[in-house]
Amino acid sequence: MIYYLQLGLNGIIAGSTYAMFAVGLTMVYGVFRFINFAHGELIAYGAYLTLLWSQPPFSLPLYLAILPALAITAAIGLAQDRWIFHPLRNSKPITLLIGSIGLSYFLRNGIRIIWGSDLMSYGLESTRGMRFAGLTVTTVQVLMVASAVFFLGLLYVILTRTLLGKSLRAVSDNPELAGVMGINMKKVRLTVWTLASVFAGFGGILLALDTNLEPTMGLTNLIKAFAAVLLGGAGNVWGALFGGLFIGIAENISVAFFSPGYKDFISFSVIILVLLFRPKGIFGILEGVR
Repeated sequence: MIYYLQLGLNGIIAGSTYAMFAVGLTMVYGVFRFINFAHGELIAYGAYLTLLWSQPPFSLPLYLAILPALAITAAIGLAQDRWIFHPLRNSKPITLLIGSIGLSYFLRNGIRIIWGSDLMSYGLESTRGMRFAGLTVTTVQVLMVASAVFFLGLLYVILTRTLLGKSLRAVSDNPELAGVMGINMKKVRLTVWTLASVFAGFGGILLALDTNLEPTMGLTNLIKAFAAVLLGGAGNVWGALFGGLFIGIAENISVAFFSPGYKDFISFSVIILVLLFRPKGIFGILEGVR
């Protein structure tokens, strides 16, 4: 029994990070109506830029290196919109899709050029996990869950308690009507891309703390985020949250029945099953950020 509880706990920990990836991805879809396949590279750049600022010549402590790393990651996200997606906004959806895939390849190979293709790490010392009720959890894993709760709680406050959040939801529901009513579309666009980029970048940092850094880490986790988005209903922020938790728990529980090498198979299976039997997602909302 303890074994399955441990797998479930590991799933919640992983799922909290997947939820951060998925929420950023679905926010962009909810407002701009396209899936950004370059979102995964924001995950990787958040992790790699933190590594950059923590090494010479900067040599910042890791907790301080996160700040400039997230700022640059947000700038990359805003640049994506300004120079790639905004000029293509009135094009056919397939054009935006191809543009985001091409941008993803470009950014991923930028990582290979700058940092190489080898596995890297932050060089933190291994620590003994904490035990309670027979379960084991590390300090980094506690940080992963606490950070996810903080960021998602902050997003909840923004969406439900601020004028900016109400504007964002209005644009998600009906962009044309929101513009006519005088909502500042530029401000909403900047907010969405900044939040999505910061969520992706910080999630990538947490993932790198728990595992390693490698150039395809963004692509691998984009698939899981995409599965979470489909499961929760594209454009549904809270659906993406629960979808991310579900993916994390499902793939870790599967270890009890299959080889750990098949964990990623779960995400692909969810995508296929949802598209076949529930294309609107479990929550059935495709009309925007809720």
